[in-house]
Amino acid sequence: MNLSRQTGDVLGKLKAHLAENQYPLNSRMPSERDLCRELGVKRTALRKALDELEADGQIWRHVGRGTFIGSRPVENTNDVSFIASRKNPADVMQTRLIIEPELARLAALHATSADIRKMEQCIRKTKAAREWRLYEAWDNNFHRSIAAASRNKLLLTLFDTLNTVRRAVVWGRRRTTTLGPDFKHHSYSEHDAILAAIAERNLDLAAECMRQHLSTVGSNLLELHGFKD
Repeated sequence: MNLSRQTGDVLGKLKAHLAENQYPLNSRMPSERDLCRELGVKRTALRKALDELEADGQIWRHVGRGTFIGSRPVENTNDVSFIASRKNPADVMQTRLIIEPELARLAALHATSADIRKMEQCIRKTKAAREWRLYEAWDNNFHRSIAAASRNKLLLTLFDTLNTVRRAVVWGRRRTTTLGPDFKHHSYSEHDAILAAIAERNLDLAAECMRQHLSTVGSNLLELHGFKD
């Protein structure tokens, strides 16, 4: 078996492992030694597969600490913590409304079939989530997959920075229930509309669908936490 095919096989096993375990965002994965034993693969092939997942923004690694789910946090966490401590959900939503519709527009221009499949997977996972933490993790993955599909590394970095602040500001405010959204939750149809516009290469519609979605999210969030525009 050639090396590229071997890496592809290990990557498939690794993705199946992630799908089965549904690790929460930023949680630590098993060690490479444990993954090799569980998946029945060699460490060299595993590391190449992990490299691909990291390049795709699905995991990040820190020497001496391990491998974590999601995109790499902004390195200067002190600066981000400083920003988060002085911001509220209204500020975060205003900034998202500036950045994310344009990311959706670029995604409609540049997204590959693999990008579309990843967005579809995230949508399926949000609809299947029965706990808020799982819903929020896959919702986050959906929005980041759109940012990654923009193929603009600078905007993706800005998105990751904003996302770090968003989690600190918004997710730090605990929900009153752990149960996930009900089957009528607005995000389901709104996510579907965003994805459809991106898949159809409709740049203006993709941006507008994202804008409408974030406007709804913002209104609900501000009402939930007692903030006013």
